[in-house]
Amino acid sequence: MPKDTNGNNHILKESKGWITYRSEIKVLDCTIRDGGLMNDHKFNNDFIKAVYSTCVKAGIDYMELGYKADKKIFAPSSYGNWKFCNEDDIKKIVGENETSLKLSVMADAERTDYHTDILPKSESVIDMIRTATYIHQVPTAIEIIKDAHDKGYETTVNLMAISAIQERELDAGLEAFAASPVGTIYLVDSFGALYQEQIQYLIRKYLSYAKPNGKIVGIHAHNNQQLAYANTICALIEGSNMLDATIDGMGRGAGNCSLELLLGFLHNPKFHLRPVLECLQNHVRPLQESLRWGFEVPYMITGQLNQHPRAAMKFLAGEDRKKYVQFYDSIIEEE
Repeated sequence: MPKDTNGNNHILKESKGWITYRSEIKVLDCTIRDGGLMNDHKFNNDFIKAVYSTCVKAGIDYMELGYKADKKIFAPSSYGNWKFCNEDDIKKIVGENETSLKLSVMADAERTDYHTDILPKSESVIDMIRTATYIHQVPTAIEIIKDAHDKGYETTVNLMAISAIQERELDAGLEAFAASPVGTIYLVDSFGALYQEQIQYLIRKYLSYAKPNGKIVGIHAHNNQQLAYANTICALIEGSNMLDATIDGMGRGAGNCSLELLLGFLHNPKFHLRPVLECLQNHVRPLQESLRWGFEVPYMITGQLNQHPRAAMKFLAGEDRKKYVQFYDSIIEEE
C-alpha cells in the first residue's frame, strides 16, 4: 500500500474505484461552543437538545457544549448557561448521556477556575476537557491539562493564533505539549489565514512532536477565505485524526468547517447526514439572519492579511457594511 509523507499507510485507499474510510478519524461538533460566541452563549435548551440529538443520530464522536468560564471574571447575569456548563444544566439536556456520543467543554487558559469548576470525572457527564491557549499562556494551559488528566478526563489543547507567532515559539510550545499528558494537540487557524501548503507543513510538524509521544493531532479551521473545509481535508490527508466542524459552518465571524460537508467526504457508514440536514433546516439556518455568520468580503480581507477578524465583525455590524473598499483602505492604513 502507498505510504504518506510520515511513513503511514496512505490515508485514502482505493477500493474498486471508490474511496474507503479511515476508522481512526473522530469528528467533534462544536456548534454550540463556537456558535455561542455570537450570542454570549444564550441558546435556549430546545436548541441545545436539537443539536445534541442530531449528534447522537448522526454518529458524531464528540459534542462540545461550551466553556468552563470563571464566574469571577464573567458575570453569569451577562451570559447564557453555556458559558459555564454547570453540571445541572448539562444534565437537563443529556441526562446521564447513555449514548455513544462523548461530551466536551473548553477551558480557556487564565479564564477558568479549573480547580473548583472542573469536577472529578466520576462526578461529571463530561468526557473531555479542551484547553484553549495562546503561546504566552502555555505554562497555565499545561497546568489545566494536568489537572483534567488527573481528574480522569480525556484532554486536548488548542494552541491559538499560530499564524501570528514565530516558528521557534511554536516549536517550544509543541515540545512542551508533547511532554504533557494531553491526548490531542490541535492545529488552530484562528484567523482563517492559512493555505494548503501551510497546513501540510504544520500538520507534519505537529505530528513530528505528537506521534512519538502517542498523541493525536487535530484541526480546527476558520472560513475567512472559504478554506475551512479544504484545509480540514488537507489536514486529514496529512494524518490529523481529530476533526472539528459545526452544523452549517455556524461560528463567530466567517464560521467553521461545515459538518455536513465533512461527513459527506468521510464516507464512514457510522456517520449519517440526514439528521444533520434536518437540524440545519429546522434549527440552525433560522438563526442565520439574527446571528449572521459565514463568509463575507471583510473576513476575506482580514484572513488574507493574517489579522484577527474583530475589525471585520465591527465593520459588518455598522451601516456601511457593504462598503468593502472603505474597509480595505482602513485596514491597509493600519498595517
